Amino acid sequence: MATTDPFSAPNAAGRIELLQTFVRIVEAGSLSAAAVQLGATQPTVSRRLQALERALGLRLLNRSTHAMKLTEDGERCYERAKEMLGSWESFEADLRGAGDEPEGTLRVVAPHAFGQRLLMGPLVDYLRRYPRVSVDWLLHDRPPDFIAQGIDCAIQLGEVEDALLVALRLTEVPRIAVAAPSLLAGLAAPTHASELAALPWLALRTFYRDELSLTHVRSGERVRVPIRPRLGTDSLFALRNATLMGLGASIVSAWTVTDDIAQGRLVHLAPQWRADPLAVHLIYPQSRFQPARLRRFIDAMRVAVPMALDGAAQYVD
Repeated sequence: MATTDPFSAPNAAGRIELLQTFVRIVEAGSLSAAAVQLGATQPTVSRRLQALERALGLRLLNRSTHAMKLTEDGERCYERAKEMLGSWESFEADLRGAGDEPEGTLRVVAPHAFGQRLLMGPLVDYLRRYPRVSVDWLLHDRPPDFIAQGIDCAIQLGEVEDALLVALRLTEVPRIAVAAPSLLAGLAAPTHASELAALPWLALRTFYRDELSLTHVRSGERVRVPIRPRLGTDSLFALRNATLMGLGASIVSAWTVTDDIAQGRLVHLAPQWRADPLAVHLIYPQSRFQPARLRRFIDAMRVAVPMALDGAAQYVD
């Protein structure tokens, strides 16, 4: 006799629903949060998870009172489920003739300062252009965990070392040496990179700690300058603020100090020298299928990111 329990032996459509629930649990971070997002009860979400684990014969999640973690099988299932569901979305959209109309939620990670100051305008333009899309805009400087956080793509500064990711190089960020006028105590600003060693320094630990490497814009001469930072931080905003207060000189992304230099709050040191620029990449996991919301976001960032950084070019010419 055939069973009538929808959770015990789901058909193809039922299995898609179970996979959708599983993906939502992982991305929401808990069963209760997933239940709220799905408009279901927590017991229902729990039963769906159990039904999926029974159907696959695998343990997908390890749960305790305070934490939830994907098993190794769960990580593989999540990755494949995301790909399959994305394919299903594309299939449905093509059949409906809506393949070019983005919809759904896009989860994006961007560097804190970069995402807050330079990319809010392009992000708002993207959302206005595609009213059926919503974006979770996550700002931090840690490498994204695409699986655990359910991230669709990320903006990353610097080189990309993970060969399993697609990395689109969008542009690069010029970096220059600056200091507050008070730090120079009325002395002339250094003009050669080697003169920078005499100053007190601040370090952006993500990219430099106890040594500067600078290149002359015209000749290509390269100089390494040892430093002993009085303050190290992983925050570009904190670095800029400490520099403005005269605590030390620093290497900063040129776009962060455009107004400060123009208004005399900071001095551009050794202006014919620059630190190595930081490449800007848009990264995302390899997949045979991409939803329209991701494709359109990639297209928008290819144009918007280089334009957003154009104003910094004047400091490295």
